[in-house]
Amino acid sequence: MSNPPWLERALPCVQGLSPYVPGKPIEELERELGIQGAIKLASNENPLGPSPAALEAMRAHVGKVHLYPDGNGHALKSALAAALGVGIDQITLGNGSNDVLDLIARAYLGEGRGAVFSEHAFAVYPISTQAVGGIAQWARALPADHPHQPYGHDLRAMRASVDARTRVVFLANPNNPTGTWLEKDELHAFIAALPEHVLVVVDEAYIEFVDEDSDFPNAMAWLDEFPNLVVTRTFSKIHGLAGLRVGYAVSHPRVADMLNRVRQPFNANLLALEAARAALGDPGHVRRTRELNRAGLRQVRTGVAALGLKALPSLGNFICVDMGRPARPVYDGLLRQGVIVRPVANYGMPHHLRVSMGTEAENARFLVALDHVLDGVK
Repeated sequence: MSNPPWLERALPCVQGLSPYVPGKPIEELERELGIQGAIKLASNENPLGPSPAALEAMRAHVGKVHLYPDGNGHALKSALAAALGVGIDQITLGNGSNDVLDLIARAYLGEGRGAVFSEHAFAVYPISTQAVGGIAQWARALPADHPHQPYGHDLRAMRASVDARTRVVFLANPNNPTGTWLEKDELHAFIAALPEHVLVVVDEAYIEFVDEDSDFPNAMAWLDEFPNLVVTRTFSKIHGLAGLRVGYAVSHPRVADMLNRVRQPFNANLLALEAARAALGDPGHVRRTRELNRAGLRQVRTGVAALGLKALPSLGNFICVDMGRPARPVYDGLLRQGVIVRPVANYGMPHHLRVSMGTEAENARFLVALDHVLDGVK
């Protein structure tokens, strides 16, 4: 049967688009299997939830939701500017950092314009590129047997992929779903070697999980040096505000001006703006989350090793585990045990599952369930 005319009139780039597939919701799993008490370790969420200060801010402003929020997000942008040491005119707010990545694609990509990103990098980069008719310029990743960063970004391959069509380069540091990362000197040299007409986007959604005393690169420190640099971050991960959807980009003021020209009015809602501002003022919650995550990474890494499995190195709040076999049957088996993790076959890693760090009890439940499932799929 042929498609109806109104369907065929959709843009060709949209007709061929495969939408983003989120982690399976707990409610959906419990409804499908008729079970209760499922846990979700699939979407890199904060098991501690939001800061108490953020919850109080939402309660204090819930009676105002009949009013539109401040479309410029002035209060949150002012708080971010003070916390990050940047100008308020350098900040673009988004409905999550996904929204900001999409704004970059809308402002800088289109027919005949390319974006470079690594294989095994965040799925939103190719989706946003294709949605505006841009050219996806995939670069090979480091090999699976790389001694330090298996499946990580290969910056030489990425630089070789940049050509006259390229307008944007997307980098995630640390990367999702692999958890791998780029060192300071190599990342700085890569940005410095790019042509000036290429916008380089460093996605730092997971940077707050990295130890503060490490030598990990904070790309925001290079904004004055590289006017073609954009750094994106989110309140969804360590701040535990994933359900509110608020993120941001920091860039040269003229880049921020371009992004704000295509930003939808009121793209950050009133409660999100207030909760995010309050979350910035609670470093204790960030510290507790980081400590819990560090312990969880040790717990899960040790547990999967005891089962004879290998996990990729990770600086995020998740690890990617090689099941040593097609991972889909293992994923399905874990669902039947009431444990939701994330298959990453769509990232070109069909033998891996990504596991978010939960509480100590949730991590232990995952390991017990995994042991049980592996016995059944040998």
